[in-house]
Amino acid sequence: MKIRIAHSPDSDDAFMFYPLVKGLIDTEGFEIEHVLADIETLNRAALEGKYEISAISFHAYPYVADKYLVLPSGGSVGDGYGPVVVAKEPLESLKGKRIAVPGTLTTAFLTLRLYEPDFEHVVIPFDRILDAVEEGKVDAGLVIHEGQLTYKDRGLHRVVDLGKWWKEKTGLPLPLGCNVVRKDLGKEVIKRIERLMRKSVEYALKEREKALSYAVDFARDLKEDVNRTEKFVSMYVNERTVDYGEDGRRAVRLLLKMGRERGIIKTEVPEVIFSDEI
Repeated sequence: MKIRIAHSPDSDDAFMFYPLVKGLIDTEGFEIEHVLADIETLNRAALEGKYEISAISFHAYPYVADKYLVLPSGGSVGDGYGPVVVAKEPLESLKGKRIAVPGTLTTAFLTLRLYEPDFEHVVIPFDRILDAVEEGKVDAGLVIHEGQLTYKDRGLHRVVDLGKWWKEKTGLPLPLGCNVVRKDLGKEVIKRIERLMRKSVEYALKEREKALSYAVDFARDLKEDVNRTEKFVSMYVNERTVDYGEDGRRAVRLLLKMGRERGIIKTEVPEVIFSDEI
């Protein structure tokens, strides 16, 4: 059976999918095709149910819950850290500011709206946001992926770390991205995919140096800095990627509940979210 796995061309995703890409684990009879695209593109594709398995933002999940379930493994969770808002000069407040964001379905955007609801957003591809801030095209930028570690290299100032803010506010980690599986594959196939995803993450963590050597080619601005690439990968591929844990799952539900209550999420949040709950 052929299945497509769509994920971001980033070092953390490359790290966790390394065993599958290189054929290092038993695929349980699946013929796997990997599709690479930025997270907002994947969020939009999931609205159509395009791929059998896809990385998406948790913010996008309620809009695709009719088609997908969240896999227990493969998530990106920031425990006391996460997307950052940066500016050219120090800012005391983001109220009324013009802020570059990587997409309106990203969890970073949802969290920013929870933090400060009153701002003007400008959607810019994630890898051009630091440029936009540096060039003065916006007052601030919402930075995801490796930019969380490189913005200081450009002399930019951090206004807020949204993962740190969320942890202080709720006491919980910030669930950012997940891997989802299409419901129409059926329970038996979904269970096989659950095992496959978990095995891939566990193998990558066990063979850390080999997986990191593969992932570094996807690190963009960090390609020449193996130590910072390793730091970034460790931030988002760890034991919580093997399984969210009870507090991680609680955080998912709280984040989506708050987004719905504040009117940011415009659709109902489902009671059943994870595939191992069916």
